[in-house]
Amino acid sequence: MASRALTTAAPVRIDAPAGRAPEVRLTAHDWRSFDTPAQTARWDALAQQAGEPNPFFESWYLLPSLRALDPSGRVQLLCLEANGELAGLLPLRRERDYYGYPLPHWRTWTHANCFLAAPLVARGCERLFWPALFAWADKRAGARLFLHLPELPRNGPSYEALGMALTRQGRQAVLVHQEERAMLSSGLSAEAYLDAALPGKKRKELRRQHRRLCEEGALVVERLHGDANLTRWIDEFLALERAGWKGKAGSALACNPATEALFRQALTGAAARDRLERLALRLDGRPLAMLATFLSPPGAFSYKTAFDEDFARFSPGVLLQRENLALLERDDIDWCDSCAAADHPMIDHLWRERRTVAGINVAIGGKPRRALFRALAALETRRRAGGPA
Repeated sequence: MASRALTTAAPVRIDAPAGRAPEVRLTAHDWRSFDTPAQTARWDALAQQAGEPNPFFESWYLLPSLRALDPSGRVQLLCLEANGELAGLLPLRRERDYYGYPLPHWRTWTHANCFLAAPLVARGCERLFWPALFAWADKRAGARLFLHLPELPRNGPSYEALGMALTRQGRQAVLVHQEERAMLSSGLSAEAYLDAALPGKKRKELRRQHRRLCEEGALVVERLHGDANLTRWIDEFLALERAGWKGKAGSALACNPATEALFRQALTGAAARDRLERLALRLDGRPLAMLATFLSPPGAFSYKTAFDEDFARFSPGVLLQRENLALLERDDIDWCDSCAAADHPMIDHLWRERRTVAGINVAIGGKPRRALFRALAALETRRRAGGPA
C-alpha cells in the first residue's frame, strides 16, 4: 500500500522571489538513508517533474539495484536541492580502475542491467545541476583524476546543459564512447510503420510464420498493465529466459539471486506506479515470447525480452515486436528506447530510428590535476582512434 501512495506525491516546486536565483546545494548521502518512505516520496516527486526520463535512476529501479548489488553502501546518492526541494539525483562511486587501467576516478554508478545514466533532474534545473556537481567533485577530487559520465543521451536538455556548463567554466571534457542504438519514434500507425520498415518479402514471411503458429494451437497476444498476475508473469519470464542461451551462458537474470531479486522488485515497483507494460505471445497458455517495457512519458524503455527457442522457426520474438509497435499509437508515448546494443541483429532491422548515447570524461580539481587530465585525454583519444598508445 505504501508504494501505491507514492504515485500521488506532490510535484517539485522551486519558487524564488522574482529576479533571484534559487538557493542551491548539492550533498552526498549513503544510499541506504534514502531507502525510507519519506525519502522515496521526495524521489518519486522529482521523477514526475524530470526534464528527461530515466527509469533506471527512479526509486523503484535504483533502490532494488542498490539493495542487490551494493549492500555495503559504497554508492553515494548526490542530491541537488533548490530552495529546499529535491531537484536532482545521481548515484556516484569512487573507482580505482578505469577499464583495466589503475586510474582512480569518480564514476556515475551503473550495472549490466542499467541502460541509461542520465541524472534525474527537475525540468528547468539542468543548468543548476552540472555546475553544482563539478564544484562538489573539485573539492573532493582527492586521488581521483576525473569524473566519468557514461550512458548519456546526446539529444536532450541534460546533455545540452552539460555542454553549456563546460563552455562557461572552460572545463575540459573528452568524448570517450559513443554508440547508436535502435529507437522507435514515428507519427505513423503501427501498420504503416511495419510496411515502411520491412520489405514485402519479410512481411510476407512474418504472416506465414504467424499462420503456421496458429495451426499449433490457440495463439493469444496478452498486454497487461498494473499488477494483475504479476508474480506468475515474473516467474514465467525468468523461467523462459533461463531456458534459452542466456541460461546456458549463465547470464540469465535467474542465474544470480541478486539480479533475480532486482528484476522482481523493479517490476513490482514499476507496476505499482503504473509504469510497466507487459506483453506476451502465448500458445495454449504457454508463453512463447515475453517483453517488459518501462513507461516514462513521453518516453518508454524496452527493458527485457525473452522467447522460447524451441519455437525459433516461427520467430516468436519478432512476432511479439510486431505487436509492440502499438506503442506508436499511445497518446502519452512519443518514443521508445530499445535499450539494445548497437547493431542488434533483430531490433535494428525493425526499429528504424536511432538514439545516440555517449560517455564523457570531465576534468576536476586544480591546475596540476587538469594538466594530467589533458595528457590522459590525449592518450585515450589516440588509443580509441587506433593510434599508438
